[in-house]
Amino acid sequence: MIEEFAKDNLHGRLRRDREALLWKLDGLSEYDARRPLTATGTNLLGLVKHVATVEARYFGEVFDRPSAEPVPRWQDSDGSDLWATENETRDQIIEFYRRTWEHSDATINELPLDAPGHVPWWPEPHADTNLFAVMIHVLGESIRHAGHADILREGLDGRTGLRPEYEKPVDEKARAAQRAKIEQAARSAAPPSM
Repeated sequence: MIEEFAKDNLHGRLRRDREALLWKLDGLSEYDARRPLTATGTNLLGLVKHVATVEARYFGEVFDRPSAEPVPRWQDSDGSDLWATENETRDQIIEFYRRTWEHSDATINELPLDAPGHVPWWPEPHADTNLFAVMIHVLGESIRHAGHADILREGLDGRTGLRPEYEKPVDEKARAAQRAKIEQAARSAAPPSM
């Protein structure tokens, strides 16, 4: 009973965070979805592509259930899963992510939490693992990158939140006042410069 509760809970959280990540693309131009927003080039569409690749590898290769999607071998990873090329459309990447969900969900639904898996890119003695550990790992990756997406989206147009139904209109004046208060606290806490 506890196993099914744990599995359902983890799976539900993963589904929630998948949707949150995709929502961060809503209403953005092609340029804003793709443009580098950090010094390392992190961008919103690239985060979606990366998380799709992570799921495809972990819920596919690790459990000897390879995805039908073309995913480069982990050994050949060159960082190209972190950004969208000019030849990849937003719809292609989103559909890749959604097809990956179907494959991942099938793996999660068909295997028990203690189903053995092997992660060749994890160091020994951790490479031999199980579905529970992989679900925790992938959920952590999804949450981490959905958080990145939230911050990047806020930087683009001020929109924040986990789901559209919780979004409130941006109050620029209130945000500016809050930011100023935090800036003042930071300056007050810093030692005087010499």
